[in-house]
Amino acid sequence: MKRLELAIESVILASRWLLVAFYLGLGVALAIYALSFGKKLYEFVMSAFMLGDTDTILKMLGLIDAALVASLVVMVIISGYENFVSRFDEQDGEVHWLGTIDVGSLKVKVASTIVAISSIHLLQVFLNSVSYTTDQLMWLTIIHLAFVVSALMLAYIDRVMALAKGKKAERIEADPVRQ
Repeated sequence: MKRLELAIESVILASRWLLVAFYLGLGVALAIYALSFGKKLYEFVMSAFMLGDTDTILKMLGLIDAALVASLVVMVIISGYENFVSRFDEQDGEVHWLGTIDVGSLKVKVASTIVAISSIHLLQVFLNSVSYTTDQLMWLTIIHLAFVVSALMLAYIDRVMALAKGKKAERIEADPVRQ
């Protein structure tokens, strides 16, 4: 029976490597998105002297938005791989910062990035508000506020969990018998 248990546990543990397909797929999607970004940048450069201030700002906000989305994808790929599949092999201290993003802080960073992306989109909408109805503006603002509240709640929960871990560690250090 113990042999069967060990075999099942080995299969379950090895299944984490299936996540690599998702991370590689995200890498391919990121490359495609980089091409899309290049196209947007080329169009912006070609029309830069013909655009007014508002249109220039809207185009730049679109580029910033794309950079944030790309950063979000990279953050998920690297952190997900590091947390769920395997640690990166450190070569001359190049990846020392990777281990600092745990699952809780990843959620907060993802939520914060989504809020930033939503903020940029909302700013684009407000700069072009004549194209939207009052109801559309209201709903876009409500949705953005929902993202903000969600990010704040995730950050709060992460903070509470970190404090709870700290108190548990203090209790273990204070009572070495329980170790």
